[in-house]
Amino acid sequence: MGRAIRNQAALALAALALALSSASARADPNALWRIVHDECVPHVEAGLGPKPCERVDLTGGVAEGVAILKDLVGLSQMLAIPTRRITGIEDPQMLEPDAPPVFGDAWGARDLVEARLGRALPREAIGLAINSQWARSQDQFHVHVDCVAIPVIKVLAEYASTLDGQWRAMTVPLQGRVYFARRVDSADLSDVAPLKLLADGVEGARAHMGAYSLAAIGATLDGKPDFILLADQFSLEGGGHAEDLQDHDCAIAHSAP
Repeated sequence: MGRAIRNQAALALAALALALSSASARADPNALWRIVHDECVPHVEAGLGPKPCERVDLTGGVAEGVAILKDLVGLSQMLAIPTRRITGIEDPQMLEPDAPPVFGDAWGARDLVEARLGRALPREAIGLAINSQWARSQDQFHVHVDCVAIPVIKVLAEYASTLDGQWRAMTVPLQGRVYFARRVDSADLSDVAPLKLLADGVEGARAHMGAYSLAAIGATLDGKPDFILLADQFSLEGGGHAEDLQDHDCAIAHSAP
């Protein structure tokens, strides 16, 4: 059996095991979609405001809209959710030219995170994360917006100078996982497509996007605002859950000056 076939078989078995073990926890994998589609968008279209969402941007219409919703988990965690039906990172719609600007809107929601915390945070303390197809609870694309875990901030502060525009495996782990990393020159992610960079830059990723997770961590490189992109692949040993790089208790908000 070839390596590619073995890898696919292992991933399939892992996905099946995860699905069986988490079936009870995923009573309604469409909950986010129902909230955005059935409540937030109709409320905005009727002129009633975005509730229960915090914000809904329909500038490009529902097809390119993005809603920001406070997650039930965490002090300040926000979710950026397309108002179009998109299942997750594996959905090919996210690699099309008309993909909704989820990452840009997600980064724009950091003010909502800071408002919940009652203080501004350094750029490096905010991160975005999307989990793999087999390490998530919802079947509507969503980006987690929240504080970065302090150990991750410390490692990236030392490692950032080694990064460039090419994906490479890091030589040190983050939260026990070895991530692929690269820098991306952007102030707010409105001018780049992180998922396309993953699909085109990591060998085999485009054909198996559902197996990958992706994070974008704020950074200041060469004296200007940038981002560090981090990618990890689901396996039998774990991974594919970039949300692990975040801290939903936001300890950095209590320790940063």
